[in-house]
Amino acid sequence: MNDRVIIESVTKLSHNWGRFDNYLVSHARLDGSTQTVKREVYDHGSAAAVLLYSAEQGTVVLARQFRLPAHLNGDPAWMIEAPAGMLDGEAPAVAAHREAIEETGYAPEGLVFLFNAYMSPGSLTEKCACFLGRYRPGIKVAEGGGVIGEGEDIEVFELGFDAALAMVESGEIVDAKTILMLQALALRLARGKAV
Repeated sequence: MNDRVIIESVTKLSHNWGRFDNYLVSHARLDGSTQTVKREVYDHGSAAAVLLYSAEQGTVVLARQFRLPAHLNGDPAWMIEAPAGMLDGEAPAVAAHREAIEETGYAPEGLVFLFNAYMSPGSLTEKCACFLGRYRPGIKVAEGGGVIGEGEDIEVFELGFDAALAMVESGEIVDAKTILMLQALALRLARGKAV
């Protein structure tokens, strides 16, 4: 596929926490012709996420927090997710480690990179680096619950890995990165890979 892309123009729509712009773009089509399209793109940077897992207990640590877009879409506003956050200039593994502590109080050990994933590539530039990290149940290094100054109010809970997978099937967990990381862990366990 020819990756020839020409940015014809960029119109600023809003630049607050992130950048929301309207692009006029020309790009090659599969048949070799060129087309010009308008696309709105939101750029607030990339992120990192970590699924905390205790192999000895067979448990994971997840968080429940308020998500306005889910509410606006008619779904429950309090979503269940793995700890995650923006890179803020840090390497993805550093950001994943920081977010785990801020959100859950647990410091992940032995971070293993799983994959990068675009959450919604049709309109968001965000790429999320996803990791698996071991944790020791009951041994926290901080309180967790999020950063109050950032408006975070996070409920932290521990549950069995099989129960978490069942919550994907039941629709209780609908967050894409969390679903992907739970599935990646299931594949690792099925293959006998070290966690």
